Amino acid sequence: MSDKIATRESYGNALVELGKVNDKVYVLDADLAGATKTGIFKKAFPDRHIDCGIAECNMMGIAAGLSTTGLIPFCSSFAMFATGRAYEQVRNSIGYPHLNVKIGGTHAGITVGEDGASHQCNEDIALMRNIPGMVVICPSDDIEARACVKAAAEYVGPVYMRFGRAAVPVINDRPDYKFEIGKGVLLKEGKDVTIIATGVCVSGSLEAAKALAAEGIDAEVINIHTIKPLDKELVLASAKKTGKVVTVEEHSVIGGLGSAVADVIAENGGAVLKKLGMQDVFGESGTAAELLHKYKLDAEGIAEGVKSFV
Repeated sequence: MSDKIATRESYGNALVELGKVNDKVYVLDADLAGATKTGIFKKAFPDRHIDCGIAECNMMGIAAGLSTTGLIPFCSSFAMFATGRAYEQVRNSIGYPHLNVKIGGTHAGITVGEDGASHQCNEDIALMRNIPGMVVICPSDDIEARACVKAAAEYVGPVYMRFGRAAVPVINDRPDYKFEIGKGVLLKEGKDVTIIATGVCVSGSLEAAKALAAEGIDAEVINIHTIKPLDKELVLASAKKTGKVVTVEEHSVIGGLGSAVADVIAENGGAVLKKLGMQDVFGESGTAAELLHKYKLDAEGIAEGVKSFV
């Protein structure tokens, strides 16, 4: 693991790279270009950046319209506003006609930190998963975030991408890394238990696996960057092998990664499941590290949760 970088930074940088090679890429923001990092794109391509003001619902409508002209709009705001405030427009104006709009929700989860419960969106994956035909991606680091933006631009149809505010370790810096929508990544093989993580919790799960190994527990670690469509084959193969699965997400345990994995296991059998995440509670103010620790989503908490289950 090398230097830390926030995936919202990766998002802004990736949009600029896209803009250089594809003049159909337009970026829309709702008066948060500095925070969402789309301001980097605005500086490079001012004519292709639209600030829609604090009007997220209208932004989704504009993006829908642009997509019908052959453009590829990326619209951005905090996850709370992009998925929560504008849900009806995302569903009816983008999802229902299955338009080629990409939504970048930044500042997701409790690692928003001091902004508190009003801004800590732990429901966005559940909301977006529910929209028919919507692809849902939650990258684990800078490399994966940049790769997912590129993949989203190439994919024809609606895509929701989830980015964080806090800097996270780079874990995918290896020559054989390949990003593919709908395909999970096996990071570590193991025989006693499967840890399936997404987003910021992937690096913590790898650290937890090291701690567990010291206690004689051999954990398999899987990075699920695409929550929808889910890599069912990888999930089931691992579940069948270990018989015990723990999902880890910086999101509510209702409707997110844990629920997606639970659906697959319930339909196919082969394992028992434990979900680590926000347990039907709102977040609170504090630093990202303090909150991950309190809600047992840091390496220590993940190891503890897995150990008690195994």
